Amino acid sequence: MLIAIFSAIESGFIYALMALGVYLSFRILDFPDLTVDGSFVTGGAVAAISIVNGVPPVLATFYALIAGFIAGIITGVLNTKGKINPLLSGILMMIALYSINLRIMGKPNIALLNESTVFNQIEGFWAKLGIDEFLNSILTALGADRLPGTWAVLIIMILVTIVVKFVIDYFLKTEVGLALRATGDNEKMIRSLSANTDNMKIIGLGISNGLVALSGAFVAQNDGFTDVSVGIGMIVIGLASVIIGEAIFGTKTIARATLAVIAGAVLYRIVLTLALRVKFLDTGDAKLITASLVIIALVAPKIIERQKEASRKRKKRAMLAEGGGADNA
Repeated sequence: MLIAIFSAIESGFIYALMALGVYLSFRILDFPDLTVDGSFVTGGAVAAISIVNGVPPVLATFYALIAGFIAGIITGVLNTKGKINPLLSGILMMIALYSINLRIMGKPNIALLNESTVFNQIEGFWAKLGIDEFLNSILTALGADRLPGTWAVLIIMILVTIVVKFVIDYFLKTEVGLALRATGDNEKMIRSLSANTDNMKIIGLGISNGLVALSGAFVAQNDGFTDVSVGIGMIVIGLASVIIGEAIFGTKTIARATLAVIAGAVLYRIVLTLALRVKFLDTGDAKLITASLVIIALVAPKIIERQKEASRKRKKRAMLAEGGGADNA
């Protein structure tokens, strides 16, 4: 159980980058961008083919981010300049990316098990620090019998995710970031103030899909392979992370909202891992579990709010009844 939860938290922080990208498009820009299913694979494909051809893993990961950024820009151009419906422009780009990803990879999948990746390089340096022994000794003292092989991936991804979170928080408070948020809140109003909303959408979608592709690159290197079909349903996973995080932690400020998205991504992976340990469920039910989590996260807050509203009305009626009784006396 400990190893399963540890792996879930580890993958949760990797997928949190993708969830932050989805948050930018769906929440900040109010743009239903389905490009995510394709740009996630693009990130993994570009990183994998670059590494196989001798490109340093860090540089290959950066190439993946740029490739995702370009994919997002194209979606934005289709919507703003081509005047294509937002949903349709994302679908068109997602479909196009399937063929593009196959072209990039040259085949349906690429193995990285025998290649040097970002995580391999980190683990080689990490082993010399002795941190794994220290952390595992704490778990042993707490009674754990099975211990993680290395903490390197988890701790590095926590640091990377936190850095990305703070960069996003800072960016959304800049002049361009505020214009981006205003475009999502009220496009007509911000356009009346002479802001170029088309450019805001293009930039926002570029950054969003860049983060998604970055997540795809990390996932490919962590799993040791990438496949042209790994992006199927990725948008639902991203939305699940965003919705679960927002439902639990709230969205009063940008900093709190981005933190909620990260926490939602981690919680989603933990819940999914625990659910798949139930005897009558198997790995093929992962998408069904994801859909169920999203439904619960969407419906539960509304049910709770209705109950609170009903409770407030009952209390108000009771107070009025008491007041009326006192007047009669």
